[in-house]
Amino acid sequence: MASQRLTKSSCAIIKTAMTLLSEPGADAILILLEGPSDWKKIAELAEGTAKPVIVAADNSDDLAGAAEAGLRPLPLNKEKAPLLERLQHALLEAAADEIIQPDGEVVAIYGGFHQGRFDSISHLQLDERMRRLTVRDLQSLESSVPLKTVKGVVDLAVQIGREGREGKPVGTMFIVGDVRRVLEHCSEGGVDPFRGYNRKHRYLLDPKIQEDIKEIAQLDGAFVVGADGFIERSRQMLEVTHESLSMSKGLGSRHWAAAAITARTKALAVVVSQSTGTVRLFQKGQLVIRIEPMDKAVKWQEFSFVSPATSTDH
Repeated sequence: MASQRLTKSSCAIIKTAMTLLSEPGADAILILLEGPSDWKKIAELAEGTAKPVIVAADNSDDLAGAAEAGLRPLPLNKEKAPLLERLQHALLEAAADEIIQPDGEVVAIYGGFHQGRFDSISHLQLDERMRRLTVRDLQSLESSVPLKTVKGVVDLAVQIGREGREGKPVGTMFIVGDVRRVLEHCSEGGVDPFRGYNRKHRYLLDPKIQEDIKEIAQLDGAFVVGADGFIERSRQMLEVTHESLSMSKGLGSRHWAAAAITARTKALAVVVSQSTGTVRLFQKGQLVIRIEPMDKAVKWQEFSFVSPATSTDH
């Protein structure tokens, strides 16, 4: 694995960031790394502060020895993810581990322009707009659908919400689990591109299949996904009533259908809003998790991202 050397400029940046822990004040320092580093040196540079010094890298092997040096290691499991996604994931996982408060402030050091070299410092604050899914959120769901499948579906939905397709926003829905009962409330919304394909060409967790899903997501209808992660149907129109349900104003028919199908079956429903890219997860007729698209919802001090106005989906 490649290590991240601490050059003179890197050490100077860490020292500068340390001053921000007291002026204007922050709860912790976060160092986002591309690989293992000189933990002893980092600990020496941070000497004198009682606040946590979090070192985040892609996996646990990259962080071996960090805890022994008095640092707080944080594996991200986000290899090759965009910088903002890695930063936000680090902040939220740190909050989940109770290293920082959910509304806390953090001084972050990272390589914003050159890989493997520190060149940027940001003073960041967590708030509700930055909320994103963590594995702990998924584990709180009472569902027979394996965590691996739910996480795969949600990750794909977040990608669709963030990227759209060919520069255009895309809204879609995934219904996961309890396939037999779900299909009792479905009708064909058009030619199903997955019909007739064998199982290996219908596995949602396969990156190649995910590209196909992103193309099909532009068409009307929902994806019906088995608990094992295999797509059973696509382009399905839901035939469910929702008179007894109550939800926030501004949510469109796709969200109402998702709530209704989960009220009548044991399935989960994951909906991507076409208007905002927001991903919502429904269970038992209720909205249980909301995930904002990271490149639209996050507001860093150094960068400006403007959230689109909320509107009704169609």
